[in-house]
Amino acid sequence: MITNRLNTSTRQLCQLFHTCQLRSRSALTLAASKIHLRTLHLSHRHLQVGPIRPVQLFSPTSTSTSMSTQKRPLSSSSSSAKMSEPTKRRRRVETYEEALRRLSLLQSNKQIVNLFGNDSSAPKTEDINAQAMPEMLAWLARAGYTPSSLTESGLRVVHVAGTKGKGSVSTLVSSILTEYRNDYYELPDGTRKNPVGNKVGLYTSPHVLSVRERIQLDGVPISRELFTKYFFELWDRLSEAAREKGDLLPASSIQTRTSLEQPQSTTTETAEGKEEEEDEYDGPATKPFYFRFLTLLAFHVFVREGVRSAVVECGIGGEYDPTNILEPECVTVSVITQLGIDHVSMLGDTLPKIAWHKAGIFKEGRWAYTRALQGEEGEEVMKVLRQRSVHELPDKTRGFTILTPVEDSEVEEWWNSEVGQKIARGAKLQGPFQKYNMALAAKAAKHHLFWMGLFLGKSDLKDMPEDFVKGLMKASLRGRCEKLHDRLHRTNWFIDGAHTEDSLRGVGEWFAGRKEYFEAEEPHILLFNQQDRDPAVLIRALLSGLGDRKKSEFTVAIFTRNEEKPPGDGEPPRDLSVQEKARDAFLEVVGEEADVETFTMDSVAASVELIWQYANMGKEDPWSDVLVTGSFHLAGAVLKTIDRWGRC
Repeated sequence: MITNRLNTSTRQLCQLFHTCQLRSRSALTLAASKIHLRTLHLSHRHLQVGPIRPVQLFSPTSTSTSMSTQKRPLSSSSSSAKMSEPTKRRRRVETYEEALRRLSLLQSNKQIVNLFGNDSSAPKTEDINAQAMPEMLAWLARAGYTPSSLTESGLRVVHVAGTKGKGSVSTLVSSILTEYRNDYYELPDGTRKNPVGNKVGLYTSPHVLSVRERIQLDGVPISRELFTKYFFELWDRLSEAAREKGDLLPASSIQTRTSLEQPQSTTTETAEGKEEEEDEYDGPATKPFYFRFLTLLAFHVFVREGVRSAVVECGIGGEYDPTNILEPECVTVSVITQLGIDHVSMLGDTLPKIAWHKAGIFKEGRWAYTRALQGEEGEEVMKVLRQRSVHELPDKTRGFTILTPVEDSEVEEWWNSEVGQKIARGAKLQGPFQKYNMALAAKAAKHHLFWMGLFLGKSDLKDMPEDFVKGLMKASLRGRCEKLHDRLHRTNWFIDGAHTEDSLRGVGEWFAGRKEYFEAEEPHILLFNQQDRDPAVLIRALLSGLGDRKKSEFTVAIFTRNEEKPPGDGEPPRDLSVQEKARDAFLEVVGEEADVETFTMDSVAASVELIWQYANMGKEDPWSDVLVTGSFHLAGAVLKTIDRWGRC
């Protein structure tokens, strides 16, 4: 077994490959004396790092001492009033690139999540959560909306929460509804009705290649032009609201942490090509953090585009998630996908605790679907969900969510039927776990259509309309069970951004079962990255999903950082300790007798080059299978790298 630790400079790679003795069994030789690392130029649209505004403790507050006015809470009248379009204070250039630049200045989701920690100086989780929804409602008001106005716009939403599969379920529901967007049905009185509307909205996260992936119309990310138009509309509304009220942020009882960076002045390019310094009201200091802003933007897009049917995926949790400001009248059905242990500091360290948060999206008088769980812990989870389906109403009476668990037996019977097997063979979203996601999506879509006035029969999976089958088969997600063929290098890429134990175990099962699609003889290559979580735990979960093949599946394993480019001239070497920990966990599982080579790399570009070097060695006409997994950052970086060079 050979274990090499690589840096990515050309000289080091030359020296390594001149001296490295590769496996004689595969007769692999390196024809070139060096690896040529292509210089990857970031796109001019790439997000730039900018000044960081004051951190909000899951809530927009400020400790800036430069404020000339005291913060005031929003009055009920100002919260509910529709805001007129703000007057622009300068002629600026409103481009897509400028929108991305401004978006990059907002407080990141990671900063918010980090506030839910064990640090004794951090605010209590209960205090942060208590402010979450009032503050999001205040931000909604500053954007010119109220929950009631969203309902009155005609928008109706399928709301999805869960630990794994929520992005897939959201996309699947959207794909099904899109099949009905141009269909009209004659009512008993002779009138014709389109129950879905002419546009179907989708709000999901995270994105892999472009932030526009998060907001879609009819299954397609909104255009640059639409993103730019609505971004600046929302940005100006929030700026004008802050200016009118004389404060930077909606009032909150929680103070910002003074240990974090304070706001810096920002500049904007005017129509004359000059840079001008913005006042505080026009800058990021008067905007919510990243995910809240994009949530507001999604609702703004849906209303302005006349969307009647939309699917909205929660970010984290449910009860205190920014998407959970919708009235019961605005939601047609809720979905809870598979639960797992994740975001422990925010949601709790057991499945029942996490289930409590997820079920916060249940609405009185509406249906909710989830997978029926078995076993002791499963029963505890179902008990929590049933308890959360009972609502105490303002008049002291009780209301109910109609919780409908989907039994595995029903899913298996449907999946093994002729229709189920047709979907299994032809669906773009592959993997043994997708049948449960598809079952939930089909149930939710049928119920949404019923609520919108189209009755398609019982919700049984076996009574599935052909348009549902088409929708399930067409749905796709970048970086989720994605398969690409690199014909130039004869490489099959299997890419999934899984980053939890359960998800990675499922990815292992998906890769092990790839003979159903295609499979190269060898080499089989693993490219793995996880920078923020314990990589050893995740590597073991991935390999366990391979079953009996876990010790012999991979002939090459590469553990990389997620930066796209190698370090520049004068930059210090990057820390590879996390990658070394992942490699050690991998070797511990596969054993010393395994015939595998491992590498630690400091960039995705170097890793992809190394993969291509191995891909065509040892056989006259080889194809190589490459599994890319561990994080969405890695999935996105790999897709950008191979797409940029036109390989797939």
